[in-house]
Amino acid sequence: MPGGAFLYVDVRDVADAHILAFENPSATDRYCVVAKTLYAFEALDILRHLYPTLNIPEGSEENTSGTPPYQVSNEKAKSLGVSFIPLQQSLKDTVESFKERNLISFTL
Repeated sequence: MPGGAFLYVDVRDVADAHILAFENPSATDRYCVVAKTLYAFEALDILRHLYPTLNIPEGSEENTSGTPPYQVSNEKAKSLGVSFIPLQQSLKDTVESFKERNLISFTL
């Protein structure tokens, strides 16, 4: 997995943001629907914590260049009422959804 920073948002939050913007007549312009900016190794660390019996590769901080990832303000989206799902919950829900649909299989 590449080590660079990326923007994260749960698709359910994106759907909520669209509905909230549609229902709010004062919602104009553009909204950054971004829950968080993080490095790939942070997501791997969370997955390793959630599923300790799986062989999830160690993340690498070497591609972070020692600087924090850039940040994107989501205050405008929050002002609409968007409440972002935490990354840990989103990753867990994604893995469990894949399991339910037999896209991945493993036992804990």
